[in-house]
Amino acid sequence: MKPNKYMNPYLAGFLLGLVLLGTIYVTGRGLGASGAVKSVVLKAVVEVAPQHSANTPFIKSYNEEHPGGPLKDWLVFEVIGVVIGAFFSGVISNRVGIKLERGPNITNRTRIIAAIIGGSLFGLGSQLGRGCTSGAALSGMAVMSFGGIITMIAIFGSGYAFAYFFRKLWLK
Repeated sequence: MKPNKYMNPYLAGFLLGLVLLGTIYVTGRGLGASGAVKSVVLKAVVEVAPQHSANTPFIKSYNEEHPGGPLKDWLVFEVIGVVIGAFFSGVISNRVGIKLERGPNITNRTRIIAAIIGGSLFGLGSQLGRGCTSGAALSGMAVMSFGGIITMIAIFGSGYAFAYFFRKLWLK
């Protein structure tokens, strides 16, 4: 069975803007995924090393801000919803499956290692930059934040710059 086409990118962008607008209106904050990862990691630290977490000012203040615990943060539910929504979108468009996409000049092992390293660096950068692409760039630009605009320029600029050096891995 042939997969369905993707959604029109202009319509998808418009709908994403409406979701972002609704999120800002309801929660007073924009979208973001890195905060959910932070909540899960902090919960793991609290469970594994409770004495350390009780003596660490950042973890202590984070737990005070989230009286129900870090896993009750709405960003955790946002990410769970994104995963469920992506799965149903894949089912509806007949695109569910396990597939490793790679170029002809790269092995499966190298592709997986590069993805893990790239994801780890992106996660580290999102914490150093106080937000991921959706939080810092998308939500920042939605409220006309100068930092959000600079972040978006940096993301696309570095993406184009790195693509030049890594394109031979993907092209024949």
